[in-house]
Amino acid sequence: MRSNIKPLSSSCRAAMRSDLERLLGQDSVYSDEIDRLAYSVDYYWVPRMIVDRNASPAVPDFVVLPRTVEEVSAVVRLAGERGVPIIPWGGGSGSQGGIIPAFGGITLDVKRLNRIMDLNETTQTATAQAGISGYDLECALNRRGYTLPHYPASVHSATLGGYLACRGSGVLSTRYGKAEDMVLSVQVVLPNGDIIRTLPFPNHAAGPGLLQLFVGSEGTYGIITEAVMQVERLPEERRFVSFLFGSLAAGLEAGRRIMLERIGPSVMRLYDESSTHSRLNRILGLSLNGVFMVVGMEGRGQAVNMQESWIREICLGLKGEELSSDLGWEWWRNRYHFYFPPGCLDFPWMFGTMDSLCGFDDIENLYQTKKKILEETYKRWDLRYIAHFSHWYPWGVMIYDRFIIEEPPLEPEEALALHNEIWELGVRTSLACGGILNEHHGVGLKLSGLMREQYGGAFQVLEGVKNALDPRGVMNPGKLGFAGAPPAGPGRTEKEAC
Repeated sequence: MRSNIKPLSSSCRAAMRSDLERLLGQDSVYSDEIDRLAYSVDYYWVPRMIVDRNASPAVPDFVVLPRTVEEVSAVVRLAGERGVPIIPWGGGSGSQGGIIPAFGGITLDVKRLNRIMDLNETTQTATAQAGISGYDLECALNRRGYTLPHYPASVHSATLGGYLACRGSGVLSTRYGKAEDMVLSVQVVLPNGDIIRTLPFPNHAAGPGLLQLFVGSEGTYGIITEAVMQVERLPEERRFVSFLFGSLAAGLEAGRRIMLERIGPSVMRLYDESSTHSRLNRILGLSLNGVFMVVGMEGRGQAVNMQESWIREICLGLKGEELSSDLGWEWWRNRYHFYFPPGCLDFPWMFGTMDSLCGFDDIENLYQTKKKILEETYKRWDLRYIAHFSHWYPWGVMIYDRFIIEEPPLEPEEALALHNEIWELGVRTSLACGGILNEHHGVGLKLSGLMREQYGGAFQVLEGVKNALDPRGVMNPGKLGFAGAPPAGPGRTEKEAC
């Protein structure tokens, strides 16, 4: 579906500002250059590189901060009537360019919708608005003895709506599932401005489930404004064990057996030798050589004892060397340090996380093939490929794999071309080896061009829904493979039109 969206003319921009201020008030509408620039960049490497190189990124025409779902509805209805793009914004912590205003338009920040509406202790559910930060929600739940066991690295900035828009995973996903498994229902503002709710329960036989149509749609089908989430009581006990394996194959086999025995660990992370050496040792102050695994268990004491015993039996049976439980706790206390300065990957390096999902039968081949192809193809740039395996399922595992180039090109267009080439080769290699595009970062702008390749003929179903709900293509255009590909370089070049 090609986009017919054109930049706003100056007269249309003036009229749009007047209408937005009428709907929201002057204090909720921003159009200064610095505000627009701040809403043009997330953790996606490309727009950050563009700003770093003093080039001009694509920016929205306006930034709005509605206070109510009715105000969200009014803005969305206005944008639809005028054919103006609207881009939902939560915490701005995504890594796929999901919030990039590729065609300009209105960036709608939902963070003023930040109330907890209800905590139902009988059903152990919490109802909250989508703009609440994950950290604020978690602190409020903890004070009542509950937790939303979704602890992503972005917990201090990401919003509840952002969790759901990208089908996010947290540290404890191996036991509790992803955000998509914790949500029971959502309130959504459709592209025509209508406010709807999905059914109150996710499991039913009342036709196809609308809930998961909006979860993961990244604002292309509508804007999630409220959600009912299943919460848990804070665990009675939390415990960790850790092991060092002589090979990645042994570590993957240990993880497979633990999952297929339905032991139910809360955390299981397996670091390849490169990650153990270059990341784990540096951040935790260790000197390990090998493939490191940390496994967490939580719940009631007797159940945790049984889990620990079974996990130890499996890992030792595969020649894993058991390490001190203190290492597991050290990892837990420092788990966010991998993603914040000074431990995170950052400029001036070029880097990317090309995570994928794969079955147990193909995962090691995917890792080995991808590592060989990327490191050999980009040997000139001294590309390093590292990986850990962090979200586990009864049928397979997620690989959180990354490429790193410490001295990339300085010229923006050359750097962009190299970055995109590496991504395309890496992700296509994942697809060829039985993986899929992504596990929890979402598609955004970065992977949008590969959605049709991923889905094949089935993409017509997603596109048909998009065309029916959003015939003018104004909801977060350029994402999830919809509305064609926006310009790759800085800014927009189309002729202005109203």
